[in-house]
Amino acid sequence: MIVDRIVGIDYGRKRVGVAVSDPLGIFASALDTVHSAKIIEYLENYARKERVVRFVVGWPVNMDGRPSESQKDVEIFLKQLAKAFPDIPVSLEDERFTSVLAHRAMIDGGMKYSDRRDKASVDRISAAIILQSFLDRSANMPGGPQI
Repeated sequence: MIVDRIVGIDYGRKRVGVAVSDPLGIFASALDTVHSAKIIEYLENYARKERVVRFVVGWPVNMDGRPSESQKDVEIFLKQLAKAFPDIPVSLEDERFTSVLAHRAMIDGGMKYSDRRDKASVDRISAAIILQSFLDRSANMPGGPQI
């Protein structure tokens, strides 16, 4: 059975963290870490198995709200995403503090220090935090979740 999913993305120059929502759009779960050069192909394969109804992409900004250095990379990725998936809406979510929150979640979850050093794990968990932030915020909007 194909169900609706929202896909959260923490885009980086080398790696991309990917997370997905549950079918009701309430919870985000870390899914995978993919090499940046393969992310569109990965998402196309995923979209063949599940109905992707929205992408939520982490938007990199500095603490003062100005664009961060990596914003240009994300903008290029957004163009690729729009070209590959022209009918799927994309939302941007502030990604400040996601790495810090990911490390905190790993510690709170009892993950060993050696495992916490794995940047791929941090990227996956960061994607889940980005998506969960969007889900929590959209649940409180008029009309409920934005699925």
